[in-house]
Amino acid sequence: MATGKKSTGGKSSGGKSPAWQRKEGKSPSGGLNAKGRASYNAANPGKPGLKAPQPEGGSRRDSFCARMGGMKKKLTSAKTANDPNSRINKALRAWNC
Repeated sequence: MATGKKSTGGKSSGGKSPAWQRKEGKSPSGGLNAKGRASYNAANPGKPGLKAPQPEGGSRRDSFCARMGGMKKKLTSAKTANDPNSRINKALRAWNC
């Protein structure tokens, strides 16, 4: 039997989805902006926090570029892979991949 409560489906109490899932939490240059990262970190307290891109280099950058480069090759259409404004290409540019 129903208890009268409705599941919010991961949405905040205001009825809107978290900022990291909406346009206001996404950066026009790809990825999440500071508000989106803060929203994700608040919604997922048990996980390690999201960090900003590391374009200057390092092991995080190397790992990200290898992983996303493979996703671009295997999981996107030719149209998306060649579109400079696709989210995957924006993210790769932000990380200097």
